[in-house]
Amino acid sequence: MSESQSIEYKQSWRDEYLKWICGFANANGGSIFIGKDDNGNVVGLPDAKRLLEEIPNKVRDILGILVDVNLQTTAQGDFIEIIVEGHPYPVNYKGQYHYRSGSTKQELLGTALDKFLLQKKGKRWDGVPVPKISAKDLKQEAFDFFRKRAFKSQRIEEAVLTDSDEHLLENLQLKENDFLKRAAILLFHSNPENFVTGSYIKIGYFEADDDLRFQDEIHGSLFEQIEKTMDLLFTKYIKALISYDGINRVETYEYPKDAVREALLNAIAHKDYSGGVPIQISVYLNQIFIWNEGQLPEDWTVQNLMEKHASRPYNPDIANALFRSGYIESWGRGTIKIIRACKLARIPEPIFNYNSSDFSVEFRKDIYNEEFLQSLNINDRQVKAVLFAKVNGKITNSEYQTLNNCSRNTASNHLAELVEKDLLKPSGQKGAGAFYTL
Repeated sequence: MSESQSIEYKQSWRDEYLKWICGFANANGGSIFIGKDDNGNVVGLPDAKRLLEEIPNKVRDILGILVDVNLQTTAQGDFIEIIVEGHPYPVNYKGQYHYRSGSTKQELLGTALDKFLLQKKGKRWDGVPVPKISAKDLKQEAFDFFRKRAFKSQRIEEAVLTDSDEHLLENLQLKENDFLKRAAILLFHSNPENFVTGSYIKIGYFEADDDLRFQDEIHGSLFEQIEKTMDLLFTKYIKALISYDGINRVETYEYPKDAVREALLNAIAHKDYSGGVPIQISVYLNQIFIWNEGQLPEDWTVQNLMEKHASRPYNPDIANALFRSGYIESWGRGTIKIIRACKLARIPEPIFNYNSSDFSVEFRKDIYNEEFLQSLNINDRQVKAVLFAKVNGKITNSEYQTLNNCSRNTASNHLAELVEKDLLKPSGQKGAGAFYTL
């Protein structure tokens, strides 16, 4: 068995391994085996009996916790297993806080240490109280906007909506004793950046990764940021395809509005605001990336998001206010709704990326439409062929000839060009059975 989140191997004992015990205690617990190599093979431990007595005492005296230390005897030699339980309170090694993550030990410093200590106290970053600010310092228009949405959503008692701003904050659990929480400032202050660095949204249009053509920044309360961002995206950055139903003009956006809104709301509710970096939306010709700094719940992967899952917001106080105002649901269905909306819009499923410190959603446009294809420097016959393959699932050389009334050689050359431009891919078959798909 290889090393993992809960298993560590050491060939011999050194007192610095108390840091590893500290790391396990601060995470979910685990076992350290002394007398095994990195592959878990027993190498023997000559001083096992002495360590059996020394290690528990050192752990108790230096870390202040108790661990089980067991001696195991095998034909290959003795080894010791140290069993560490995860602890509900922070454990430190001589003033240092260590944490087990994957198969590595990390010393927690700065922001990471702050978050760890808060979580051990049962608090989240957005629930920390802030001194020297009151409801009078918040923006009245933000309260009015919230009341209108909350009344429409019917997710809050109607009588609460007529209470004072102070009582409304209390009912939303955005106060602790006499202090407002950080969430209240982000949600209702006219300029939360005075208190939280990077608490805004950036949008940029890129021709390529290193070619930014224009950009916007959206500031203000989180409610303002949501509305202004959606308005900017769908008036300036995302085009609408125009069609007509009889005499009625119909606008169909390149990306489903509901999916983009849900992704934006997820970024706001789950962002790690302690990082000081704004939410970033990068718009390209064929795709959109919505990025935020943040972490998934421990032991979660992107796969959890693709299935029905519990709602575990990174910022529960912010998420509660967004729920009460009707922006989001509280059933962990956000990502599933995004996927479904993309399927209904007949564009590719979104791609979710996570790398332990940040999260992004990538929306990809359906490039197989006449307007876009005509912009790619291909001829009308080739446009017709790609659209034919989209409708029918494939196209053959003979179908290309019939569709465009051309020779076999012309069809072969045109299809080869479409393959070079990554619009079609060949089946790999030869002769009469050959075909091309998108």
